[in-house]
Amino acid sequence: MDLKEIQNLIKFVAKSGATEVKLEMDDIKITIKTGSDPETTIVQQIPVAAQMPQVVAPILAQPIETPVESTITPTEDDSKYITIKSPIIGTFYRKPSPDKPLFVEVGQTISEGDVLCIIEAMKLFNEIESEVSGKIVKILIDDSTPVEFDQPLFLVDPS
Repeated sequence: MDLKEIQNLIKFVAKSGATEVKLEMDDIKITIKTGSDPETTIVQQIPVAAQMPQVVAPILAQPIETPVESTITPTEDDSKYITIKSPIIGTFYRKPSPDKPLFVEVGQTISEGDVLCIIEAMKLFNEIESEVSGKIVKILIDDSTPVEFDQPLFLVDPS
């Protein structure tokens, strides 16, 4: 586990509200304890002998999710477009139900306030509305795919 992964784990634990997380992997044992202010975050990284059994004991009511970096990198051509990103974590749907038409398609002109998709989070279906007007240039996510917070969903040409 490198320093960047550990930093991402610390940020995730701080945002989750957990006070302590213990993580043991093949050769590393990490304990993260957080307090009420940022100065009280404690990280211990201890090498573990290979003969010891692997134990993972998070002290959380919910499972730990590792942050996934987006593999989509904007190219020079995409720089003139506006990226519409996911405001929540959930499952991305392009249509309101299986027998209904798609909300938007590539090439379609959209206005501010138009519904672009639905993201299901914890059995709630959240309509994602456009905050810009323009033309859909690219849809970056497949239907029924899990999405992360702030993950790019659509590219819109505002001109």
